[in-house]
Amino acid sequence: MATTSRLLTLLSLLQARRDWPGSVLASRLGISDRTVRRDIDRLREMGYRIESTMGPDGGYRLEAGNDMPPLLFDDDQALAVAIALRAAPALGAGIGEAAVRALATMRQVLPSRLRHRCDAVEVTTVGRPGEAPIAAVPLDVLLTLAQAVRDRGTLRFDYLPRGEGDPHPRRVEPHHLVTSYGRWYLLGWDLDRDDWRLFAAERVRPRVPHGAPFVPRVVPGGDVDAFVSGRFKGSDANEWPCRGTVVLHAPAHRVWPFAGDGTVTVVDEDRCTLEAGSWSWGALAASFGRFEVAMEVVGPPELAEAFAVQAARFAAAGSSAEESRRGS
Repeated sequence: MATTSRLLTLLSLLQARRDWPGSVLASRLGISDRTVRRDIDRLREMGYRIESTMGPDGGYRLEAGNDMPPLLFDDDQALAVAIALRAAPALGAGIGEAAVRALATMRQVLPSRLRHRCDAVEVTTVGRPGEAPIAAVPLDVLLTLAQAVRDRGTLRFDYLPRGEGDPHPRRVEPHHLVTSYGRWYLLGWDLDRDDWRLFAAERVRPRVPHGAPFVPRVVPGGDVDAFVSGRFKGSDANEWPCRGTVVLHAPAHRVWPFAGDGTVTVVDEDRCTLEAGSWSWGALAASFGRFEVAMEVVGPPELAEAFAVQAARFAAAGSSAEESRRGS
């Protein structure tokens, strides 16, 4: 590896984590400890403030500082940053314009070989069918929520209603800032309701000053991903509250692409079973109906009852449409 490339890689490693033992750096770069020391001295001469750390092997730490020279990226890092900036508008974090400007600035200093590769990446954000447009979250709101989570400080904010109406004051112990499909949420313990709540970040308007520090609680089940996914499904566990199975008179290969998180099992060449879940029995029955094939209910009884209710509704709708047609 040429000296310049090696220095760039060394600097990249130093930026990636706080402390590096000298022997580990030597192993990662495939050089001797003596060469590592010489390369560290070269970086110091270039203005990078690198401390020597104590320990059995000795090590190095890159200091932060206002007078630090510009950060250097290797090829993969530069492309990763460029792609992230192109995808930034999909984050719903109100940083789309700033990301475009940052990408333009970065592009000007990219080597030609990287500029062409970067320009080849075009990102188009497409929402899921039926979803409302993503509301951008003000960057200062996201930073306030993230800081409150980090500092474990009780958060006071006004929570805007979905439609018309006055905002609701909330007092919350913020635990996690999460994102899903471009939407941001604050997971916290609502002190007035004595329960976990998931707040849409675009509806949060923080108040100042914040409240007192708190001792972090453990999210039920200990898994933030599973707990939040469960809340989206209408339960505290990552499981649909209503779950049932039907036999579909359709080959499994026709059902699999549209099964979502359901489980498809082959019965024979022309039939398969589909086990799936939803937030209500009626919604589950309706979701099975989208396949537009004959079917039998395997269970439970609540699903069969939901099919009967849906059938009556559809029959009534059909009769109403027929009467309207005759009347016209």
